[in-house]
Amino acid sequence: MSVLVTGGAGYIGSVIVEHLLDRGEQVVVLDNLVKGHRAAVLAGATLVEADVADGAAVERVLREYQVDAVIHMAAFSLVGESVQQPGLYFWNNVAASIALANAMVRSGVRLLVFSSTAAVYGEPESIPIPETAPLKPVNPYGESKLAFERMLPAYEAAHGLRWISLRYFNAAGATARLGEVHEPETHLIPIVLQVALGRRPHVEVFGTDYPTPDGTCIRDYIHVSDLATAHILALDALRADSVPSGAYNLGNGQGHSVRQVIECARAVTGHLIPTVEAPRRPGDPPVLVASSEKIMRELGWRPRFAELESIVRSAWEWHRRHPYGYDAR
Repeated sequence: MSVLVTGGAGYIGSVIVEHLLDRGEQVVVLDNLVKGHRAAVLAGATLVEADVADGAAVERVLREYQVDAVIHMAAFSLVGESVQQPGLYFWNNVAASIALANAMVRSGVRLLVFSSTAAVYGEPESIPIPETAPLKPVNPYGESKLAFERMLPAYEAAHGLRWISLRYFNAAGATARLGEVHEPETHLIPIVLQVALGRRPHVEVFGTDYPTPDGTCIRDYIHVSDLATAHILALDALRADSVPSGAYNLGNGQGHSVRQVIECARAVTGHLIPTVEAPRRPGDPPVLVASSEKIMRELGWRPRFAELESIVRSAWEWHRRHPYGYDAR
């Protein structure tokens, strides 16, 4: 039997594949490489270049490789882009996910770990955010993820498809072999490190008038390896049928502002890292910090890299070795 990782050539997906391979799993990656990188798929995994929306192709892969579980990572995830192009996000994140679920049903695959997001909460009423908080997305990205989450209980009732949805906060950091590369890059930590490497002149700080201590957004940063560990714990729980289907938050439970991240990067890299203030981006809540007590209690998850400095340092070490990402220039 094998595990299918959709979007397994992307940032988080590739690290999940790395962890699965390290423990001896047979892994199949399905990725259209629109956002992913062929070089991020490690030796030992089978890469199938296809689109999740192609239900027939997905069904062939599920049957051919005797897949028993799917980790669904494939999605578009840029908040600003989702505001500008909502249809693109509802097609890719909802319609394509439905095609995947239908292919799973036809193939008899009944275990799904779903990559969701803290964006399903919108602007939370309390911090840290528990899984029971109201689900009120403020952007189409969050709406698209929540839409598919809300369909999963119906698939379970009708077809026995058991699922765990993992609501991430801000993934960051790197492993020795794999790091964060997007085109265009919109995530704060890699942008800051690109400035330290001389690839950008400055960091734009989007919004300095938020109701936070220093006026900039506060986010909960979680190391990508800790995210990968949580996916494997969720996979094991589904295989053992040890917990009911449901959602779990993934974060460190502590928030850091944009300015604090930049100061941390200055200390780690030894570079000045100039900043330029810019207007707020549409759809950005002021504060997102997780309560991860549920996954700690029920699945035994514990973050190994909880400190911001260790997250930034791991990313810096990878970016120094790969200043152009997976491009070998």
